[in-house]
Amino acid sequence: MLSLLHIENIAVIESADISFDQGFNVLTGETGAGKSIVIDAISAILGERAYRDMIRTGTAKASVRAVFTEVPEYPWFGENGVDYDPETVIQREIYLDGKNVCRVNGSLVSVSILRKLGIQLINIHGQHDSASLFDEENHLAFLDAFADNECLRMDYGEKYAAVAKLRREIDALTMDEGEKLRRMETLKYQIAEIEKAELEPGEDEALEERRKLLQNAEKLSNGLEEAVECLYGGEDTDGAAGLLAQAEHALAKLSRFSDSFNAMHERVADLMYQVQDAAEEVRDARDDLSYSADELEQIESRLDVIHKLRRKYGVTCEDILAYLDKAKKELDEIEFADDHLERLKGKLKKAEDAAWKAALTLRENRKTAAKALSERILSELAQLDMPRVQFSCEFRELELTGSGADAVAFYMSANAGEALKPLSKVASGGELARIMLAMKNVLAEKDQVGTLIFDEVDTGVSGRAAQKVAQKLRSVAVHKQVLCVTHLPQLAALANTHLLIAKTERDGRTYTSVTPLDFEGRKRELARIIGGASITETTLKSAEEMLRG
Repeated sequence: MLSLLHIENIAVIESADISFDQGFNVLTGETGAGKSIVIDAISAILGERAYRDMIRTGTAKASVRAVFTEVPEYPWFGENGVDYDPETVIQREIYLDGKNVCRVNGSLVSVSILRKLGIQLINIHGQHDSASLFDEENHLAFLDAFADNECLRMDYGEKYAAVAKLRREIDALTMDEGEKLRRMETLKYQIAEIEKAELEPGEDEALEERRKLLQNAEKLSNGLEEAVECLYGGEDTDGAAGLLAQAEHALAKLSRFSDSFNAMHERVADLMYQVQDAAEEVRDARDDLSYSADELEQIESRLDVIHKLRRKYGVTCEDILAYLDKAKKELDEIEFADDHLERLKGKLKKAEDAAWKAALTLRENRKTAAKALSERILSELAQLDMPRVQFSCEFRELELTGSGADAVAFYMSANAGEALKPLSKVASGGELARIMLAMKNVLAEKDQVGTLIFDEVDTGVSGRAAQKVAQKLRSVAVHKQVLCVTHLPQLAALANTHLLIAKTERDGRTYTSVTPLDFEGRKRELARIIGGASITETTLKSAEEMLRG
């Protein structure tokens, strides 16, 4: 559960420490006091998007720090190299230059990695969730989540992927005769052109290296001749090899008279042998150097052929030869396309049969789950003072798709005697709030998230319905930590922990504070919610009755 939240320099909150308890926590305050800022701060430590304009004017960065207790040892910790601690600390810093620094138990993580942990810690349900309930594109996902269909979906997905792959292969081979002949002629021309060149792997690199040598042959010859003369000597000079031989001979004589010259003699002898070896290599290189204008011309001609092929088929000889293999394979497939098509169609039939079997298993499971989901939602709605509502999951059968062979839409009738219609066409604002709460409560039973946040989901609800919503949230809070931003006194009165968000001005700046309320504080805040700015003895008495109620 979320036990502590520290906010610093986010919007009008300069600094705030908020402690949350188990059970039912509510946040109340005047409109614009900063309740949504608290939710934004929690969203930030869950890895949701954070904007630079969140940073308080005049400061360089904003930061949020959250402490979660009784955190299970999710695989996320090991997968991301983060030390596990049942008391997990998440910190995020947001800078004006757009940089974000996120840490979990002291380890740096990216925002996207943090988000994967965040969705396992907290679910935030806001007014925007109404749009997802209206959108029938999401209804199948809601049903699958309730039915725990992940394994069935994965099994079907693998089988459908095989079907889609075979269909693509068949489409690629299915062409009219004219197109087939044109493609075959093109491939035959390309194959003949490449085969005629009789390329060898690496040939282009070897030819370019030889051409470079031939283009500089005269310089190479002169340089080698000069090196040979320096090493062996000429008519008027002694070469390095000869001079070292003389030095070695002289030192050999001296070493006979004194052992102190042995080391010096050995070093010079080693140099002499090395230079003699080098001299022989240089001389052999000079003698082996041969070139002619005809060879250079032949190389240029050959490279020109290769260059023309490069422009069409690849950067290197290896690329061109790889294209040749690919072209031969494609030509073979086209020439024997009818046989290949028959084989593929046989495979497709088997793959489609397997996919349909998985789709029908999925459909059967969905229909069973749909009945249970409808019953559970109706039960929840009855507890939320909507006993006459009818709710059903309507199925429409489809061909195979990525999600199965079903389309699902939620239908309801809000009043007795009315026909079932799509959810978006019959629900009022207050009814939708209760339907969403009922669905979220039912779906929340299927996950392990320990904290649920409801951000003004009570919009449009009042009177007896508001009392029912409050009781439902209180019952949910028996098993999960619940945080609720509300304007309803019925909800605030049933809270285990009541936090007041208040805004003040000092020295021309706006500040927001978060204060836990005791009994008297709660009574005054409930009186404000009931009667507005004018707090009277009557509203105070009503507030006290609600708290003691």
